[in-house]
Amino acid sequence: MTQGKSVLELTTRIGEVLLKNGGEIFRVQQTMQIVAKAYGVSGFHVYVLANGLFVSIEEDGKQLCSQVGAGTEPAEPVVASQIRHVPLSSVHLGRVAAVNNLSREIAAHKYTVEQAKEKIEQIDQIPFTSNALQVLVSGVGAGAFCYLFGGSPLDCLASFISGLVLWVFVLFLTAKGANKIMVNILSSALVTAMGVLFFHVLFGDNMDMIVIGSIVPLLPGVPLTNSIRDFLNGDYLSGTIRMIDAVLVACCIALGVGIVLSAFQMLTGITLL
Repeated sequence: MTQGKSVLELTTRIGEVLLKNGGEIFRVQQTMQIVAKAYGVSGFHVYVLANGLFVSIEEDGKQLCSQVGAGTEPAEPVVASQIRHVPLSSVHLGRVAAVNNLSREIAAHKYTVEQAKEKIEQIDQIPFTSNALQVLVSGVGAGAFCYLFGGSPLDCLASFISGLVLWVFVLFLTAKGANKIMVNILSSALVTAMGVLFFHVLFGDNMDMIVIGSIVPLLPGVPLTNSIRDFLNGDYLSGTIRMIDAVLVACCIALGVGIVLSAFQMLTGITLL
């Protein structure tokens, strides 16, 4: 395999790992270009979307033939390209940071292409935070946001418990292969039902504060932020894709909340909010 094709595979893999773990379009494109330049590839072209990569490298034909032992006659430039579909998935900023560090080390010529390939595969295997810690953080986040929105101590406690149950439910649905739409609708419906239960049966002073705090762990903060950054960088298509994803998640959350509130009102005649 020629140096150019090896670099093509490496840069594509780096871009894929960055993109699927929450890297913004500008970061992905810039990192891939830095890596290609570090290995002396000049005819490098990349087009990045929110869910796909299009990469090509143009090599001088004469040099390529010489490398593979096929003669030294002048030839047409040889173009190698790769395409990757990168579905929108969970965010892992630890992997993004690790790839950024790797690109700096590559730019400092610390790794050969093969060594860099091994490093990027190791980075892609960095595990997510343990399920127990995710559940705890969800509960703490829900309780903290309930407090920020003006909830009482009892409201914060109710949101904390709801946040714990919420993320256990999210992990369960994800393990069963449920899609993002169903996960967000069912999860938001669950925490709304828990908010109703706490307010009317157990404890809590403001049901709206309990529900608002509880749904915060579901909000699409990173996709929304990245979509805005893509717009500011002129990547309007990718920004639109990510914005649609964020808006869809928000609509699913609103639908789940609305279903429970409407059902409770129809069954009891009590208007909750």
